[in-house]
Amino acid sequence: MKRILLLGGVTEALAIARTLGPQHIYSLAGIGRVPTDLHCQVRVGGYGGAEGLAQFVRDERIDLLLDATHPYAAQISQNAATAARLSGIACWALRRPAWQPQAGDDWREVSDWAGLIEALKPFRRPLFTLGREPLQHLDEIPPEQFWTLRALDVYPGNERCEVIGARGPFLIDDERELFERRNIDVLISKNSGSSATEPKLDVARERGLPVLILKRPELPVVEREFGSVPDMLVALSTSDNS
Repeated sequence: MKRILLLGGVTEALAIARTLGPQHIYSLAGIGRVPTDLHCQVRVGGYGGAEGLAQFVRDERIDLLLDATHPYAAQISQNAATAARLSGIACWALRRPAWQPQAGDDWREVSDWAGLIEALKPFRRPLFTLGREPLQHLDEIPPEQFWTLRALDVYPGNERCEVIGARGPFLIDDERELFERRNIDVLISKNSGSSATEPKLDVARERGLPVLILKRPELPVVEREFGSVPDMLVALSTSDNS
């Protein structure tokens, strides 16, 4: 039976990990909660780049690398594809389909932080849902703006930024209350494609608010790509990898 190394980073990765036996490894970067109810091994921490990951693959006799990291974790995905190639094994990837704008949406795609800040100038009460990145820019907040930043955990803000620690899935009624209470006038989001965080887009549409969408990065080509957990699990079972 082949040995799997599963690189986690999205909710769906845990669903895959729950199907894996004790010879397989579920790898997490260490951000967030570490599950304790799995039958597979759990590894927390980095590898030191593509070559370090390749060495781990060889040392642990891994036969198949599964990339189920976040769609914006481009460097990790690149390292996974490179490590698999260096090690002579296959790399499969779970790639969430991106959200698509609907009637009534006002989406404005930005390529990077500089483009985001430029697009943000007309607004006063933005809601950031980009993770921790905005924390690096708290001293750059214009005096006319107040930021609400939502991340997995609570971090210190300042007089012009409050950080909310919250984990999805988010309910639409709670999102409505958040937008109303904070008087949000623009939403900033990655296009993660996750149903757990999609209600914020519904609320922005209801309120006629623009959404600044951070463009998805280019991800490496791998042997097989899957758009859903069931598709990947079927492929694993039919190739004797489960």
